[in-house]
Amino acid sequence: MKYIYSAGLHIYYLGILAASLFNQKARLWILGRKNVFRQIRESVKNEPLIWIHAASLGEFEQGRPVIEEIKHRYKKYKILLTFFSPSGYEIRRQYNGADYVFYLPLDTRYNARRFIGLINPAMAIFIKYEFWYHYIHQLYKSHIPVYLISGIFRPDQIFFRFYGCWFRKMLFYFSHLFVQTEESRLLLKDIKINNVTLAGDTRFDRVLQIASGTRNIRVAQVFKGDSPCVVAGSTWPPDENFLLEFIHAYNGQAKFIIAPHEVHDDHIRKIIRQLKKPHIRFSSAHEDNIADKQVLIIDNIGMLSSLYRYGDIAYIGGGFGNGIHNILEAATFGLPIIFGPNYSKFNEAVELIRLGGALSFNTMEELNINLKQWLDFREARLKAGSISKNFVHKKAGATETIINRIFSEQK
Repeated sequence: MKYIYSAGLHIYYLGILAASLFNQKARLWILGRKNVFRQIRESVKNEPLIWIHAASLGEFEQGRPVIEEIKHRYKKYKILLTFFSPSGYEIRRQYNGADYVFYLPLDTRYNARRFIGLINPAMAIFIKYEFWYHYIHQLYKSHIPVYLISGIFRPDQIFFRFYGCWFRKMLFYFSHLFVQTEESRLLLKDIKINNVTLAGDTRFDRVLQIASGTRNIRVAQVFKGDSPCVVAGSTWPPDENFLLEFIHAYNGQAKFIIAPHEVHDDHIRKIIRQLKKPHIRFSSAHEDNIADKQVLIIDNIGMLSSLYRYGDIAYIGGGFGNGIHNILEAATFGLPIIFGPNYSKFNEAVELIRLGGALSFNTMEELNINLKQWLDFREARLKAGSISKNFVHKKAGATETIINRIFSEQK
């Protein structure tokens, strides 16, 4: 199985190499790894170091509270952060919470031995989903503690299949696994892995950090005025089609902020062409021309978390695609949340629906019923929003649990 795994990785590499001829992301994946060992050798000093690995940007954001808490409390350690995907590395290559940021070389036995030999970490932390056999095995053989944080396991994963014996072995190499759910803990217990802590999800700590650091957006404040406001975050075309139909049909007093996932000009113009209600792009808006508009279209990135503070209801995009985007930022501000039908892999969405802080819809009729009940009835809106906010605060604390356990083992 080890040889099959290694062969599969080499085939994957060749596929990326071929794709790099016409795909920018694949090209960055190849070029970013081209001189990585030389970069490490020339920059990483011989001093206490913690290696933290994230697959991509989402996993990085999940691990960020742990990274920053280590940096704050344990100043003797340098932080070396690696990414597998360009969508993480290219955005966070200048992240000042880490002393070094690199692409992770392909998971071969040779690369793992060379990489770990060069950086010689005091410990390694993998975030959520990353299971690279040669790296984890080399850490284990080198007696370097390796931890998984915010892990989540499901019965359909290969570790729990009858043919997953070799992959299961990899989990025994971890010094400790911090998981998000009780289901994950029990699944691991069933395969005799007991060095597990149900710590919860560090994203709750992260969204509370984000909420405390949001900025005032005066234009959004003037736009909202005294009207209830729906903030639609990370929307895709199917979401926008539903929203625009709702906006055109709704006769009540309400404002709508639409922050599409894709903000390139062609997409923004497409939304504008469909709008029949008074609207404006954020880049054209100022305090004197926005109060009478009903729809504000965000044509930049990086503002969404601050915009939620001006909302009364959040619509989260992605539910008609591969899955919904982050709902926790909206929940932190006490917004009731609505999204499309593809949410089952997101535990926070499942829980919030059960509690009454979120709703899902599949048809236009369902969207009308669900959204109108919150727009038209303030008490129902406030009750659902309070559930969302309390949910986030009750779930916070995973970072503290993880830090305390890891560093108690280092004494």
